[in-house]
Amino acid sequence: MYDWVVLWEWVEIAARWVHVITAIAWIGSSFYFIALDLGLHRDRNLASGADGEEWQVHGGGFYHIQKYLVAPSAMPDHLVWFKWESYATWLSGFAMLVLVYYLGAEMFLIDPTVMELSVGQAVAISLASLAFGWVAYNTLCKVFVNADQNVLMVVLFVVLVGMSWFYAQVFSGRAALLHLGAFTASIMSGNVFFVIMPNQRIVVADLKAGRKPDPKYGKIAKQRSTHNNYLTLPVVFLMLSNHYPLVFATEWNWVIASLVFLMGVTIRHWFNTRHARQGNPHWTWFVTVLLFLIIAWLSTAPMRTTGAEGEAAAMNREALVYASADGFEDVVGIVLGRCSMCHAAEPSWQGLHWAPKGVVLETEAQIAHEARRIYLQSGVTHAMPPGNLSYMEPQERAAIVEWFRRAGKEDPV
Repeated sequence: MYDWVVLWEWVEIAARWVHVITAIAWIGSSFYFIALDLGLHRDRNLASGADGEEWQVHGGGFYHIQKYLVAPSAMPDHLVWFKWESYATWLSGFAMLVLVYYLGAEMFLIDPTVMELSVGQAVAISLASLAFGWVAYNTLCKVFVNADQNVLMVVLFVVLVGMSWFYAQVFSGRAALLHLGAFTASIMSGNVFFVIMPNQRIVVADLKAGRKPDPKYGKIAKQRSTHNNYLTLPVVFLMLSNHYPLVFATEWNWVIASLVFLMGVTIRHWFNTRHARQGNPHWTWFVTVLLFLIIAWLSTAPMRTTGAEGEAAAMNREALVYASADGFEDVVGIVLGRCSMCHAAEPSWQGLHWAPKGVVLETEAQIAHEARRIYLQSGVTHAMPPGNLSYMEPQERAAIVEWFRRAGKEDPV
């Protein structure tokens, strides 16, 4: 039992590390090419027939970059593709979704006070919503491909607001915002896999065959790339939101998530305008700060309790195993004495106004539900209490470890 829990924790760490690394690579290349495209000098009559060029210096070297509006006259000998960053980010992100939210559905995904769901039902809703997101988005893009793209952006925002509200009515607050991020990231990666890359392959095939490429493929790819540019910052925020109860555990969490998308637009608009040398729209920062203050105000609404946090929360099967194991009463006393001054609905520790990460440990049900976290952070490691401020004794940590391992041996599953 001990080896499995620790190993599983390291599997999650590895998946999270890979996800962060690949996301940095994808976001970095995306932002770079958007800035490059907007900043190209198109007022130079280039003999090569390129649409624009730019000189850059980095790392002690000079780079001369040219962009062709459709394609060069002949296929180059070597071509670098930018796709694996996107694929690896989505795959590692989905792996995290499975490891944390699907396999730990009773703790992180399901909130009985929001909706009574079985693990199978919750996972099915999650998967179906991600698939729906791509189908709905792709359909809208095809319908509006020749229309005013600002209108399309407004329609897409309405869809995102609707999904934000939907997730908040189905899943726990933490899972709702994480799923909105996964919903959006799936659209972004789908753009690369289903649209941008296939269109580029068509252009490459035409060049190899000596045919003149159709410019419509570049236009479509540009549309999707622009959407990814504006969606990136909100996705990053939503992926970080599960660390902050003020974001996910408040009554208006779905409104907060919706406003974050608007902040993403205003921030990227400033950078895009600057990169295109079209001015310095300071008003975007005023709007961004105003939106941020509105979000901060909304976060002061009453906290939403989750199935794990509610005073009368019913124990699920796993929690019952830990609550029934020998030593549980001793562990309850340890946690109440060493942890609950911070992990409370109304923390008594000076300077704390809400429970860290929204984890409340005031009742037997809450403590049993958080057994794995307590074991890893106060038993196997000394991460909690921070700096051992409440002076948890070595024998108390040993009691936590013994209780958790004994529960694992008694678990019939």
